[in-house]
Amino acid sequence: MKNIFLVGMPSSGKSTLGKKLAKALWYRFVDMDKLIVKEEQMSIPEIFAGKGEAYFREVESRVLKTTRPNRGLVVATGGGAPCFFDNMQFIRDNGISVFLDVPPVLLACRIESHGQDDRPLLSGVSSLEKELTTKYEARLPFYSQADLTISGETDINTLLYLIRPLLH
Repeated sequence: MKNIFLVGMPSSGKSTLGKKLAKALWYRFVDMDKLIVKEEQMSIPEIFAGKGEAYFREVESRVLKTTRPNRGLVVATGGGAPCFFDNMQFIRDNGISVFLDVPPVLLACRIESHGQDDRPLLSGVSSLEKELTTKYEARLPFYSQADLTISGETDINTLLYLIRPLLH
Protein backbone atom coordinates (compact mmCIF):
# COMPACT_ATOMS: atom_id res chain seq x y z
CA MET A 1 0.00 0.00 0.00
CA LYS A 2 1.96 2.95 -1.32
CA ASN A 3 2.00 6.10 0.78
CA ILE A 4 0.44 9.20 -0.72
CA PHE A 5 2.05 12.59 -0.06
CA LEU A 6 -0.06 15.68 -0.63
CA VAL A 7 1.96 18.79 -1.46
CA GLY A 8 0.88 22.35 -2.16
CA MET A 9 0.49 25.80 -0.76
CA PRO A 10 -1.12 26.59 2.60
CA SER A 11 -4.92 26.19 2.37
CA SER A 12 -4.71 24.17 -0.84
CA GLY A 13 -6.75 21.42 0.83
CA LYS A 14 -4.03 18.97 1.85
CA SER A 15 -5.55 18.21 5.25
CA THR A 16 -9.19 18.40 4.20
CA LEU A 17 -8.81 16.22 1.10
CA GLY A 18 -6.20 14.09 2.82
CA LYS A 19 -8.59 12.99 5.56
CA LYS A 20 -11.28 12.13 3.01
CA LEU A 21 -8.80 10.30 0.78
CA ALA A 22 -7.43 8.26 3.68
CA LYS A 23 -10.93 7.26 4.74
CA ALA A 24 -11.95 6.28 1.20
CA LEU A 25 -8.82 4.16 0.71
CA TRP A 26 -8.76 2.73 4.25
CA TYR A 27 -5.40 4.43 4.75
CA ARG A 28 -4.22 6.34 7.81
CA PHE A 29 -4.07 10.14 7.64
CA VAL A 30 -0.95 11.91 8.93
CA ASP A 31 -0.62 15.68 9.27
CA MET A 32 3.07 16.58 9.36
CA ASP A 33 2.45 19.89 11.12
CA LYS A 34 0.70 18.06 13.98
CA LEU A 35 3.63 15.63 14.26
CA ILE A 36 6.05 18.57 14.46
CA VAL A 37 3.96 20.27 17.17
CA LYS A 38 3.85 17.01 19.14
CA GLU A 39 7.60 16.40 18.81
CA GLU A 40 8.60 19.97 19.65
CA GLN A 41 5.94 20.55 22.32
CA MET A 42 5.36 24.00 20.75
CA SER A 43 3.00 25.43 18.18
CA ILE A 44 4.43 26.20 14.76
CA PRO A 45 4.27 29.98 15.36
CA GLU A 46 6.14 29.42 18.65
CA ILE A 47 8.83 27.39 16.86
CA PHE A 48 9.27 30.11 14.24
CA ALA A 49 9.35 32.87 16.86
CA GLY A 50 11.66 31.09 19.29
CA LYS A 51 13.95 29.05 17.06
CA GLY A 52 13.53 30.44 13.55
CA GLU A 53 12.54 29.10 10.16
CA ALA A 54 15.83 27.25 9.56
CA TYR A 55 15.33 25.20 12.73
CA PHE A 56 11.70 24.51 11.77
CA ARG A 57 12.77 23.29 8.31
CA GLU A 58 15.29 20.90 9.86
CA VAL A 59 12.65 19.46 12.18
CA GLU A 60 10.17 19.26 9.30
CA SER A 61 12.66 17.31 7.18
CA ARG A 62 13.52 14.96 10.04
CA VAL A 63 9.82 14.28 10.74
CA LEU A 64 9.13 13.69 7.04
CA LYS A 65 11.96 11.18 6.83
CA THR A 66 10.53 9.07 9.64
CA THR A 67 7.79 8.07 7.17
CA ARG A 68 8.31 4.46 6.19
CA PRO A 69 7.40 3.39 2.65
CA ASN A 70 4.37 1.25 1.86
CA ARG A 71 2.48 1.87 5.10
CA GLY A 72 -0.84 2.96 3.60
CA LEU A 73 -0.50 6.56 4.73
CA VAL A 74 -1.90 9.78 3.34
CA VAL A 75 0.56 12.46 4.45
CA ALA A 76 -0.36 16.14 4.39
CA THR A 77 3.01 17.86 4.16
CA GLY A 78 3.60 21.43 5.21
CA GLY A 79 3.43 23.93 2.35
CA GLY A 80 7.19 24.46 2.30
CA ALA A 81 8.25 20.90 3.07
CA PRO A 82 8.99 19.82 -0.52
CA CYS A 83 11.13 22.92 -1.09
CA PHE A 84 13.94 22.29 1.40
CA PHE A 85 16.84 19.86 1.56
CA ASP A 86 16.10 16.74 -0.50
CA ASN A 87 12.53 16.47 0.79
CA MET A 88 10.82 16.33 -2.61
CA GLN A 89 13.15 13.54 -3.70
CA PHE A 90 12.36 11.66 -0.48
CA ILE A 91 8.63 12.11 -1.14
CA ARG A 92 8.95 10.84 -4.70
CA ASP A 93 11.10 7.87 -3.62
CA ASN A 94 8.72 6.82 -0.84
CA GLY A 95 5.26 7.08 -2.31
CA ILE A 96 2.96 8.86 -4.71
CA SER A 97 3.11 12.63 -4.69
CA VAL A 98 0.05 14.74 -5.46
CA PHE A 99 0.29 18.49 -6.00
CA LEU A 100 -2.92 20.32 -5.12
CA ASP A 101 -2.51 23.30 -7.42
CA VAL A 102 -4.80 26.09 -6.24
CA PRO A 103 -4.46 29.68 -7.52
CA PRO A 104 -3.10 32.20 -5.01
CA VAL A 105 -6.26 34.34 -5.23
CA LEU A 106 -8.35 31.37 -4.01
CA LEU A 107 -5.76 30.52 -1.34
CA ALA A 108 -5.97 34.10 -0.04
CA CYS A 109 -9.77 33.86 0.18
CA ARG A 110 -9.56 30.57 2.09
CA ILE A 111 -6.93 31.87 4.51
CA GLU A 112 -8.83 35.10 5.14
CA SER A 113 -12.02 33.15 5.82
CA HIS A 114 -10.42 31.01 8.55
CA GLY A 115 -7.69 33.32 9.79
CA GLN A 116 -3.94 33.05 9.34
CA ASP A 117 -2.80 33.02 12.95
CA ASP A 118 -1.21 29.57 12.59
CA ARG A 119 0.80 30.54 9.49
CA PRO A 120 3.88 32.46 10.64
CA LEU A 121 5.19 33.11 7.13
CA LEU A 122 1.93 34.84 6.20
CA SER A 123 1.17 36.81 9.35
CA GLY A 124 1.59 40.54 9.16
CA VAL A 125 2.02 40.74 5.37
CA SER A 126 0.51 43.80 3.71
CA SER A 127 -0.95 41.88 0.74
CA LEU A 128 -1.78 38.25 1.39
CA GLU A 129 -2.50 37.51 -2.27
CA LYS A 130 0.80 39.09 -3.39
CA GLU A 131 2.77 37.15 -0.75
CA LEU A 132 1.05 33.90 -1.74
CA THR A 133 1.78 34.56 -5.41
CA THR A 134 5.46 35.12 -4.65
CA LYS A 135 5.68 31.94 -2.58
CA TYR A 136 3.70 29.96 -5.17
CA GLU A 137 6.06 31.01 -7.95
CA ALA A 138 9.13 30.14 -5.86
CA ARG A 139 7.74 26.74 -4.84
CA LEU A 140 6.27 25.71 -8.19
CA PRO A 141 9.51 24.08 -9.46
CA PHE A 142 9.35 21.70 -6.47
CA TYR A 143 5.61 21.09 -6.51
CA SER A 144 5.63 20.41 -10.25
CA GLN A 145 7.84 17.36 -9.67
CA ALA A 146 4.82 15.56 -8.17
CA ASP A 147 3.52 12.41 -9.83
CA LEU A 148 0.05 13.91 -10.18
CA THR A 149 -1.20 17.50 -10.31
CA ILE A 150 -4.77 18.39 -9.42
CA SER A 151 -5.59 21.92 -10.58
CA GLY A 152 -8.15 24.19 -8.97
CA GLU A 153 -10.92 22.98 -6.72
CA THR A 154 -11.43 19.23 -6.65
CA ASP A 155 -13.59 16.74 -4.84
CA ILE A 156 -12.75 13.39 -3.32
CA ASN A 157 -14.31 11.37 -6.14
CA THR A 158 -12.18 13.09 -8.77
CA LEU A 159 -9.08 12.62 -6.66
CA LEU A 160 -9.85 8.92 -6.15
CA TYR A 161 -10.42 8.45 -9.87
CA LEU A 162 -7.06 10.03 -10.71
CA ILE A 163 -4.99 8.41 -7.98
CA ARG A 164 -6.21 4.80 -8.07
CA PRO A 165 -4.20 3.86 -11.20
CA LEU A 166 -1.01 5.08 -9.49
CA LEU A 167 -1.55 2.85 -6.47
CA HIS A 168 -0.94 -0.39 -8.37
